Amino acid sequence: MAEKILGNLSEGLLFVVSAPAGTGKTTLVRMLTKNFPCVIESVSCTTRPPRAGEVEGKDYFFMPLESFEKKRAKGDFLESAEVFGHLYGTSKEFVDLQRKKGKHVVLVIDTQGALQLQALKVEATYIFIAPPDFEVLEKRLLGRQTETEQEQEKRLSWAHREMELALAYDFFIVNSELDVAYEVLKSILIAEEHRVNH
Repeated sequence: MAEKILGNLSEGLLFVVSAPAGTGKTTLVRMLTKNFPCVIESVSCTTRPPRAGEVEGKDYFFMPLESFEKKRAKGDFLESAEVFGHLYGTSKEFVDLQRKKGKHVVLVIDTQGALQLQALKVEATYIFIAPPDFEVLEKRLLGRQTETEQEQEKRLSWAHREMELALAYDFFIVNSELDVAYEVLKSILIAEEHRVNH
């Protein structure tokens, strides 16, 4: 079978992407999944209500607090974190199943979740995506119109703290030009798949 740019491994790799809200991480990861069928975005479970346009099973698995806590108590999550008053978690079963199919799984998660995985020595490639500056980030958050002013202020405050944790990651990408940031992200996945120890 002919060698492909991506998708040659019998077991897929794990990638962790974190970034402050409004940086464009989801857009970048969805560009990857659209162009490479072997790359899949992990769908997180959350207790927060859906935003306009969000689809169950595509954007998140939305669930009541009680159901989430039961899953967490059973150890069903690879990582879980509370972000702005809502709980988020990554399903172990979902990730394992996709990787066994040869899919590279990308977790788009908060820095708290990424640090949990690192503490548990979960083998993954950790990628941090940063905005060009906080002024741009503020404009992007305002443009989304999905949060109240108070929520936006919380997100900006949290973004400063997240930026301080960027050094804990393997790679750092500044998303000032979407196409350039995408090429860098794509090149990281390609390089990781072709690493000798895989």
